[in-house]
Amino acid sequence: MLTGSAETDAQLAVRAAQSGAAVAREMYGGSLARFEKSAGDFATAADLAAEEAILGVLRTARPEDAVTAEESGHTGADDAERRWLVDPLCGTLNYAAHTGPVAVNVALRVGPDITAAAAADPFTGEVFWTDGERARLRNGGVEEELAPSPDLRLVDLNVDPPYPNSPGFQAAGLLTAPGFAEHFRPRVVSTSLAVAWVAAGRRAAYVTDGDLRDNVHFAAGIALCAAAGCVLTGIHGQPLFSGADGLIVAADQQTHAALLAAVRE
Repeated sequence: MLTGSAETDAQLAVRAAQSGAAVAREMYGGSLARFEKSAGDFATAADLAAEEAILGVLRTARPEDAVTAEESGHTGADDAERRWLVDPLCGTLNYAAHTGPVAVNVALRVGPDITAAAAADPFTGEVFWTDGERARLRNGGVEEELAPSPDLRLVDLNVDPPYPNSPGFQAAGLLTAPGFAEHFRPRVVSTSLAVAWVAAGRRAAYVTDGDLRDNVHFAAGIALCAAAGCVLTGIHGQPLFSGADGLIVAADQQTHAALLAAVRE
């Protein structure tokens, strides 16, 4: 938290995420301009407008902080102690196809740690948030603690490219792994909102490949799961942000061990 302001970093993360979610909700369903970024990847006018709304909130409240945003890139010193990580619309393909779900992600890294984060669902109005110690869900005027649970056995897999650890590992391979099919039911939602769902007990686990350091898509969800007490490692069970990278986040140790065994198959 910064002195000179009654608003905590966590409260600011929530407010910023809600501002982006409001824009995404307002623009949903319309005909939106697309801006190509790379083969198969694009942003829409809603991505840009939601990001501008978020950045406006952050710049007004914390003008000296650095920012890394999905569409506009980096601002501030490269070695800034405080850096906001902003993904204004995670699930752009879903959104452009007039389907859900999508997420608006805002996280604050202070030094090496994510100390505040929020993931907002534009369609339900829910905001999953953490101050680095607690993990909570806000829906309207109601707040509740997030409670991970493996009971539903639903596991989300990120099967979108790139595949940095292929052919040794590819998340889609879990769909046919005997150990996975025996214990779990796969889901592919193509948005990092599914990571927050693990913290909330709506998914048993989530698996993705890739380098997640300062990742605008996953920083908020990882922080939520850590604060909620989930089990988080890289795809081979190594400490997060090391080795082959990737992520296995699970509601409990038993679920994590079963997924790790399936990956090793």
